[in-house]
Amino acid sequence: DGRLTFYPGNQTVDLPFINFMRRYGTVFLNAYTNSPICCPSRAAMWSGLFTHLTESWNNFKGLDPDYVTWMDLMEKYGYHTQKYGKLDYTSGHHSVSNRVEAWTRDVDFLLRQEGRPVVNLTGDRKHVRVMEADWRNTDKAVNWIKEEAINLTQPFALYLGLNLPHPYPSPYAGENFGSSTFLTSPYWLEKVTYEAIKIPKWSSLSEMHPVDYYSSYTKNCTGEFTKQEVRNIRAFYYAMCAETDAMLGEIISALRDTGLLKKTIVIFTADHGELAMEHRQFYKMSMYEGSSHVPLLVMGPGIKKQQQVPNVVSLVDIYPTMLDIARIPVPQNLSGYSLIPLLCGKAENEASPRGPRPSWVLSEFHGCNVNSSVYMLRTGKWKYIAYSDGHSVLPQLFDLTADPDELTNVAIKFPVIVRSLDKILRSVVNYPKVSSSVQEYNKRQFISWKQSLGQNYSNVIANLRWHQDWLKEPKKYENAIDKWL
Repeated sequence: DGRLTFYPGNQTVDLPFINFMRRYGTVFLNAYTNSPICCPSRAAMWSGLFTHLTESWNNFKGLDPDYVTWMDLMEKYGYHTQKYGKLDYTSGHHSVSNRVEAWTRDVDFLLRQEGRPVVNLTGDRKHVRVMEADWRNTDKAVNWIKEEAINLTQPFALYLGLNLPHPYPSPYAGENFGSSTFLTSPYWLEKVTYEAIKIPKWSSLSEMHPVDYYSSYTKNCTGEFTKQEVRNIRAFYYAMCAETDAMLGEIISALRDTGLLKKTIVIFTADHGELAMEHRQFYKMSMYEGSSHVPLLVMGPGIKKQQQVPNVVSLVDIYPTMLDIARIPVPQNLSGYSLIPLLCGKAENEASPRGPRPSWVLSEFHGCNVNSSVYMLRTGKWKYIAYSDGHSVLPQLFDLTADPDELTNVAIKFPVIVRSLDKILRSVVNYPKVSSSVQEYNKRQFISWKQSLGQNYSNVIANLRWHQDWLKEPKKYENAIDKWL
């Protein structure tokens, strides 16, 4: 969650290496994902293109494997490149359940698809390496810096993808588990200031926007939660962020120990945030700040120190920024703009040949846990969220200055602003048309999956992650699908 990297969010947990990057570099106060879920977000970051252009509609469908990423271009222009850890930009390789949930989001039914969010404390006060796979990849990257990077005669680009602070699988939740367990050790939990944890306000279920209600229901969050449960989920999430920060620290230390820190640009960001029980949801897949607002910190030679940039930026800006750093010509068809003018504290009019950076960013979502395509335009103090064809689901408008917790939808109160923001949105993406092509895609994919199963279909679909709900009335849910088809 990007809000943890600056005040007041940074009061809840000790993140020493994020703070180190703030001291010696630049922090972006308003950086957003272009799609709040792993694979579509990474597809945008690695391609520099908005989601409706990559057509990365869900966690399974990303970039074509032969797409030329910024790292491919850097390699072509003489950089030594190395990748470790989670990449996920061609496909998230997610479960059958995950795919079917995305394809059937247009079906008129409500089924719980996730395990109820829970916490799990493991180990003791000496247990530092909780997420072992991430630590192994961090060790690989550290060794590469110390053994390879130090001896290179050419410049290098190193990418390290971490899984944390992603919730862990919950075996009790059935097929391919879902990930609803917030897991940490006492070592990390001690880094969290419990008193500073805000318990988010919730609207009553009857007052929720219909899409929020669907998300909350499918994420198994509509039941009763005590304040203690909510506080714990949030505390464990922050503890997982502290563990992630320590991995960043290993990289910074390795660069410092080898004398490379002074001549290396370090960028820290995330594919999406975590709601951690804000708006009665956990996980991502939402345009609320907890899910869509990502961290973005940059430090290194030429980067302004102790700078806070208020401009709205997004992950598609990484592609042109990386090329700019490497002095590689930037393709003209990109959705993003180089961050270098902002990082160096230059006036925006010295910006790219494409003209000045727009005053808005776009995020969109077409995957599971949300029963409509969603489009978010963030500009100035406003966040405008449009759904589907723009008519069948009411839009949302939030004034982030007056209402940072996004509790009051003011769309009806400000029709003129809604119209002007909708006009900008439509000039960037013909969203009714995109929504309808996603609906067609979902149906096609579902039909071919159903046909591939033959006689097994009824049994397979009943036993996906939603099995606890489905098996109560299997005929009812099969009929709802038939009606949709």
